[in-house]
Amino acid sequence: QVQLVESGGGLVQPGGSLRLSCAASGSIVSINAWRWYRQAPGKQRELVASILSDGSENYAGPAKGRFTISSDNAKKMVYLQMNSLKPEDTAVYYCNADIMVLFTTVFTRNYWGQGTQVTVSS
Repeated sequence: QVQLVESGGGLVQPGGSLRLSCAASGSIVSINAWRWYRQAPGKQRELVASILSDGSENYAGPAKGRFTISSDNAKKMVYLQMNSLKPEDTAVYYCNADIMVLFTTVFTRNYWGQGTQVTVSS
C-alpha cells in the first residue's frame, strides 16, 4: 500500500505565502516524478508544477515566477512554495506521483493524495 499525504494548506491573505508538503509512504522503490495539481470550485483539475527524478522542473503559466516545486526523494517528500498568492489561487491542491513500488513484483503506478485546501482571501 502506497499513500501520499499533503499538509500545509490554510487561509492566507493576498500577497502572502504558503508551503505545501506531501509525504509518500509504503513499499516504494523509487519516485520517478512528482506533480502538484489544483482544483478550484466548478473548474477542472489542472497541473500546477512537476519535478522529475533528475531534478528538472516544469510550471504551468499561473505558477511561473511565483511557485517553486522541490523534492527530497531520500525523505520521499515534495514541496510547493507558493509566494505572492492571489485569490484565484484558491483551490484544493493535490499531490501526485509516479512511483515504482514493490509488492509481489516491481511496477510503476500513479498515485494521488487526498488534497489540501488553500484559500487566499482578505
